[in-house]
Amino acid sequence: MKKIALFPGTFDPFTIGHQSLVDRGLHLVDEIIIAIGINDKKLTYFPLEKRIKAIKCLYRNEPRINVLSYNSLTVDFAKEVGAQFILRGIRTVNDFEYEKSIADVNRKLAGIETFILFTEPEHTHISSSIVRELLRYGKDISLFVPKETELY
Repeated sequence: MKKIALFPGTFDPFTIGHQSLVDRGLHLVDEIIIAIGINDKKLTYFPLEKRIKAIKCLYRNEPRINVLSYNSLTVDFAKEVGAQFILRGIRTVNDFEYEKSIADVNRKLAGIETFILFTEPEHTHISSSIVRELLRYGKDISLFVPKETELY
């Protein structure tokens, strides 16, 4: 049976930290579905279509990556696409409690296991919200997003 992991997030934008997690996750599973969650309560900087296009462009030569969007509970979407795992990353100890709670609920609701990869030390300071803040003030974000995403 093919091992499929869902990597959910808003990815507004997809950073080099996200890229690192996906690339490392490919060593653990056969396929990763990068799932862009649509949350009407969250104001995004980049339109959904641009985020999808940017990530697809980045992984255009990697057949084991699929990019989709969803507007449901993450665990329900994981079941819908046949994912047995959810891939998450944590940067700091502050992220751990939240991720553990969500993982426990997902396992209880659907039997889906979550595996967590620690962010590489050189990426712990990078977050989508920091990148958006830099953009708002006209700063260069090229150090924080994959060059191939063509976001800017």
